[in-house]
Formats: sequence, C-alpha cells, structure tokens
Amino acid sequence: MAQGPSLAELRREIDRIDAAMHALLIERGEIIDRLIRAKRTQESGSAFRPAREAEMMRRLVERHRGILPLDTAESIWRVIIATFTYVQAPYAVHADLSSGESAMRDSARFHFGFTVPFVAHMGAAAAVAAVAKSKGDLALVSATSSRTPWWIALEADGAPKIIARLPFVERADHPAGLPVFVVSRSAPDAMVREVEVWSVKVAGWGVAASRAIAPLADVLAVPDRVSDGAALLVSVPQGRTLDEIGAALVAAGASLASSALVGSHATRYTVAASGLVASVR
Repeated sequence: MAQGPSLAELRREIDRIDAAMHALLIERGEIIDRLIRAKRTQESGSAFRPAREAEMMRRLVERHRGILPLDTAESIWRVIIATFTYVQAPYAVHADLSSGESAMRDSARFHFGFTVPFVAHMGAAAAVAAVAKSKGDLALVSATSSRTPWWIALEADGAPKIIARLPFVERADHPAGLPVFVVSRSAPDAMVREVEVWSVKVAGWGVAASRAIAPLADVLAVPDRVSDGAALLVSVPQGRTLDEIGAALVAAGASLASSALVGSHATRYTVAASGLVASVR
C-alpha cells in the first residue's frame, strides 16, 4: 500500500512555499521602487488609488478558496497594499476613538498593519482636521454614528473626501468589523464612484423624513432642534440618485436645503455564514 508524504516532506514543501512568497514580496518591492521613480517624473499627488484597491479586493474575494479564512487573506493583502503605499509616500492614520478604542484600533491594524503610524483622536472632527492639514494622511471615522456633522469640513473644493468604506468584505463575526469611512485626499481619476456620499442639510427633519429615506440610502443624521432641521451624511448606492432622496423628503413633509458631494466609495461585499458572497451598498 503506497504511503503518503512524510511530515518532513510536507514541512519542506511549506518551507519552499514560504521562501517563494518572501521572494515575491521582495520582487514586488523592487517593482514599487521603479514605480516611485516613474511617479516622480509622470504624476504627482496622493499615492492612494481607491478604485485600484477595490478591484484588487474583488479579485481576491472571487478567487479565494480552501481552508484559509477569507478575513486572513484580505488582511494580508490590505497590509501589503498599505505598507507599500507608505513606502511610496509616508502617511499616518488618524483615528477617531470616540466610537470605541479597541474596535477602531482593530480596524486600523487589520487594514493598515503596524508600519503605518497610528494617531489617536477623541472626535471625528479632530481626525478630519488633522488630515486636512497634512499632505497625504488619512482618517478613520465611524460610518454608523456621529455626535457632530464632521462631514461639513469635506464640502469645500480642495478639502479631503471620503474615499473608502471599511470593511470591504463584511460578515457577522468579522475580526475588525467596525464600519468606518476612510477620509483622505485622492486624485479624481483614482476615485471609485459606485456609492456617492453627500453632505445634505434638511429643513423639517423628523421621524417621517427619516423613515422615508431609510430604504433608499444609508444615513447619518445630526438633528438641529433649534431650526427644526438636520445635517445628514447620505450614502447613495448605485441605481439611486440624490434627486430620489430629495423627492422622498418632500413627500414626508421635509425639504433638501443644500447638498454637496463629499466623497464616494466602492460597493462592498457581505459574506454569509454559508460562505456565499453578495454585493451590498
């Protein structure tokens, strides 16, 4: 009866694969070094390329198989991308810890590793202000709750914008599942515009208006009880428009007082317990 490979043989195979993976990382670094020299002569601006990163993550999800958890594969690739981006153009991650320090740190380390400097702030506005003063830093702020309308600082021409929404691959027990927006500067041609994010001021805000637009878009709202209005951060998915949001507000007895595009990001994936992957806004 033929015997399978011995433990020693299997370990040698693992060592061979480890050496090949390390060699490929070194080769990737050499190509990045050439890319840095090319960029100095061909282009300027931020090293962040949200559209390219989203496409890389989609390919990763679609080709993944086997016993290695998808979260692990995603984190490895995220750290590789973030670290090589840092090598091209050093930057720091400014994180708002007001939504939970441990969860925010987990998100930062999962997506950006330990090489990229981590700067803590207590409040989204402070994190965004730090990015606005920097050349190429980014901020991580909660995508599901806010005490202040920090996104108003993104409205002006030349201000940083929302460039991503993390985690890109979501599931109920994700090890870094805190929903966050990434705020930074990015070249217009590098942005991915599948989900548009708008800063909206609404007059007549209330329960009816909130319920009217909830099925159409993801919304962060900071009510202004003095003026009976609110400042909203509205994420409009593909297939929807801001005009539809405005019409729904009018039908609910409210009105859209002003609006400004403050960023965009990729449509993300959600992974069910069965392992099936689907797109969500």
